[in-house]
Amino acid sequence: MAKRKKKAMKSTTVAAIGALIIMFGGFLITYNYVQSKKVYAYDYVNTEFFTESEEKVEEPKETKEVEEKKEVVQEDESDIVTDEYIGYLKIPKINLNKGFVDRRSKENSVEKNIYIVDGATYPDVDKGNFIIAGHSGTGWKAFFNDLYKLKKGDVAVVTYKGYKYTYKIVNIYKQKKVGKIAIYRNYEKTTLTLITCTNYDSKTQTIYIAELVKRESE
Repeated sequence: MAKRKKKAMKSTTVAAIGALIIMFGGFLITYNYVQSKKVYAYDYVNTEFFTESEEKVEEPKETKEVEEKKEVVQEDESDIVTDEYIGYLKIPKINLNKGFVDRRSKENSVEKNIYIVDGATYPDVDKGNFIIAGHSGTGWKAFFNDLYKLKKGDVAVVTYKGYKYTYKIVNIYKQKKVGKIAIYRNYEKTTLTLITCTNYDSKTQTIYIAELVKRESE
């Protein structure tokens, strides 16, 4: 009888130890997964609607990104504000090659160019987010009309201050026009975000997130 009790106690002890090992292993797996995804955070971006133009262009919203998760040190800017192009956005797949101006310039507007959003960082800021909005729809200023053709893995290139920055699209998603946009990106990466109204859907806009894969001299 005593032997049976001892065997039962041993079996119970082994089972308890096994359960603890399984629980600990599960905790480690879950913890590592959470840690790996921790940097994939998001910002809520306040937005304002642009007024509709006479050409009936589908209007993107002016966006302001607030980096609450991680403070990004902004690069120094010259006191001289130029209206000339300071860089170019090129997307080979859709034959887009469009210049952008200093974000403080009066020409930095979706009514005239692709628009560098307030709060965006330039491409040379490590782990920053270069955010550009543009029109889609019809008319001469619908520079982002063909963005809907892009897929994950497609490439966008930004030239700025003598360097060429190559980005690869990692995420594409739509959001309703409710006054805010959530920008999902990896805060450990230097990113490019493109925003435009969704083709044939005036109630949503599409966000394209691309990560820097290469920086080289022009």
